[in-house]
Formats: sequence, C-alpha cells, structure tokens
Amino acid sequence: MSDLANRNERSFIRVALVAVAMFGFGYLLVPLYDVFCEITGLNGKTGRVDAAEVAKRYEVDESRLITVQFIANNNLGMPWEFGPSVATMQVHPGKVYTTSFTARNPTPYDMVGQAVPSVAPGKASRYFNKTECFCFNNQPLAAGESKDMPLRFIVDPHMPKDVHTLTLAYTVFDVSRQVAMK
Repeated sequence: MSDLANRNERSFIRVALVAVAMFGFGYLLVPLYDVFCEITGLNGKTGRVDAAEVAKRYEVDESRLITVQFIANNNLGMPWEFGPSVATMQVHPGKVYTTSFTARNPTPYDMVGQAVPSVAPGKASRYFNKTECFCFNNQPLAAGESKDMPLRFIVDPHMPKDVHTLTLAYTVFDVSRQVAMK
C-alpha cells in the first residue's frame, strides 16, 4: 500500500471517529442539559411532588414568609387571554397553597394550549414544587370558552434563607397542530 493510501485511510478513520463522537454528543445533549439544569437550577424548572408525600416530607416554617409573584405570558401568535387570579401571595415554606390561572379562547375555533413554567431566581427553582398544575397537561379550549385552571404548590422549607421572593412565570403556547397530528 502506498504512503498516500495509508494517509487517506488514517484521515478517513479520524473523520469517521469525529462524526461518531459528534453524533454521540448530540444524542446525549438533552439528558445532560436536564441534569445540568437540575443541579444548577438554571432554566427555572420547577419540581413536582405527590400530594400524599407533602405531609411526610415537609414541616411548615411559620417563622418565614416568602412572596410568590405570578406572571403569565403568551407565546408569539397565541391569541388567548391568559393570566393569574392573584398577582402575589405571601406563603410559609412547607405549607400547601392553592391559586389559579384563567385562560380564555377569544377565537372562533377550538384550540389546545400548553403552559411552560419558569421560576426566578434560578437557584430557588428546585425548592418550588407543584402537587397539581394545569401545566402538567395540554389545555383544550373551545371557541369562546374560558377556564379556571388550578395550581397547588409548596415551597420547600430548605430554600436558601437569602431568597425572599420567587417569581413563577408561565408562557402558554399554541399546540393545536401538534395535538391534531397525534
């Protein structure tokens, strides 16, 4: 085999290995990102806890009050009227609270929405847990229909002491096409 053929073969092997490594990295990127977000609190992902576990896991901290702010946004092109029933709540960590968001579909056609939550500051997101949330499922609304959507949550008493205010923001997306394709 000539020297040129050997170099071509080595180059091909290197390029193939790089391609395989890039594919593997791309395949693992989503799970790695989820782990990274869970560890750092980046991206404001909230926790989910079973209602039956709440009494076992949490003890109410009556000595502390946390302000929870609620914000609602519509993704570009989402025509719904969407907002919280209250703008803020004062909560004791370890105690379950209930509030709601209201959505109204002012269009002449049926739609399906999906709300995506985010909590700020990011370091506090792992301490904000929901037992019930409209964001767990798609929300279908008929033309002209309004709906109150419940949210039950608990702030973990182990939340850092320097956090006094949490902001829970939801952005609602139109997923009607994706649901129709299933």
